[in-house]
Amino acid sequence: MDEHANLKKTPFYTMHVKYGGKVVDFGGWALSVQFSGILDEHHTVRRQVGLFDVSHMGEATVKGPQALEFLQQMVSRDIADAKQYQVKYTHFLYPGGGCVDDLMVTKIADNDYYLVINAGNKDKDIAWLKAHVAAFPGAAVEDISDATGEVALQGPFAQATLQKITTEDLAALKYYYVIPRAKVAGIDVMISRTGYTGEDGFEIMCDPKDGEALWEAIMQAGAEFGIKPIGLGARDSLRFEAGMPLYGQELDAWTSPLEARLARYVSMDKPLFIGREALQLRQAEGLKKVLVGLEMIGRGIARHEYPVLDGAGQAVGYVTSGMYSPTLEKNIASAYVPPELSAVGTELAVEIRGKAVAAKVVKLPYYKRAKK
Repeated sequence: MDEHANLKKTPFYTMHVKYGGKVVDFGGWALSVQFSGILDEHHTVRRQVGLFDVSHMGEATVKGPQALEFLQQMVSRDIADAKQYQVKYTHFLYPGGGCVDDLMVTKIADNDYYLVINAGNKDKDIAWLKAHVAAFPGAAVEDISDATGEVALQGPFAQATLQKITTEDLAALKYYYVIPRAKVAGIDVMISRTGYTGEDGFEIMCDPKDGEALWEAIMQAGAEFGIKPIGLGARDSLRFEAGMPLYGQELDAWTSPLEARLARYVSMDKPLFIGREALQLRQAEGLKKVLVGLEMIGRGIARHEYPVLDGAGQAVGYVTSGMYSPTLEKNIASAYVPPELSAVGTELAVEIRGKAVAAKVVKLPYYKRAKK
C-alpha cells in the first residue's frame, strides 16, 4: 500500500523511493525532506553536485500580441528590454505594494513568455493572472504545470555533469538565460541557468513521461563527481545562506520588494504596474522595516517569527528565517527591523523561549561563491 496515496506525485516520485528519500507532505506534494542527511546534502552541493526534484513548481505561458503589454502591468520589473531567451526575476504585487509572489519570466520570443512560479502559490498566481488578462484580449495565459517535469542540478560540477549528456555548449549559456530546445541523454528538454542555492547550476524541464529516464541519466553522468539527490531540507539551508528570499518568510502579502532589499528588481520608472503607486508612497513616507542578516552571538537558533529586541529589550522586529549554517558553521538568521537598527554591526537580541539571546547585524548574503 502506498502510504503517500493521498499526496500529489511529481514525475520523479519513484526516484525518491528508489534513492531512499524521507518523503513528507510538502504542501500536498510527496517530496523528500532528505536522502543521505541535510548536512551531507548541503556540503555535497557546495563542494560537488546535487540533483533536486523541483517539479512541484508552477509553470505558465503568456502568449499573443498583447503578451508583453499584459506582463508589463502584472510584474514590478521592466521586461520590455529582455533579450530573447533571457530570464528575469521579478514580482507580482498587490495594489497595496505587498507581494503576491516572486517569479521568473523568460522571453522565448516576441509575444511568447514562460513563467516559473512558486509551488505553494501556483493556484493563486494563475488565478491572479487570469483575473487580469480579461482586459487584454490579445494575450492568453496557460497553466502548463502538469505538463512539465523539472529538475535542478546545482554545484561546482553541475556543468561538467550535464555536459557529458548533451551536445549543447553549456559554457556558452550565460547566467539567467535558457536554451529552449535541447537534448539531454536523447530526451527533449529546455535548459535554464539560474539556481536557488548560490552555486552554479541548471534547471532541466522535460515531458513528465521522460522524468525517470532523465533523472537516471543525470545521476549516472554525475557519479564520478559524487552526485547525490538533494531534499527540501538542504534546499532551504542552501538558499538561505545565499540570501535567496522565500515566499511566506522574507516575502508576503504585507511586505514589498523594497523592504526585502530587492529594489533592484523593481522598475519604478516603468509607467504602469500593479502596486507602483503604493511603492511610491512607501518610498516617500520612508520604509518602516528592512531586511537584515543576523549572526547569533549567544547560543540558540532564531526561528521564524521569533521577536527581535533592541538594546533596551523592546521588541522592534521579527525573524523571517533562521538556522545553523553548515558552510559558515554558525547560527544565522534574517529579520525585519526598523531602518535605524539595520546597520552592519548593530547589536540586537532575539527572544528564544523567553530569553534574550545576543545577535548582531551582518552583511547579506551570508555566503557568496568565489568567482572562477
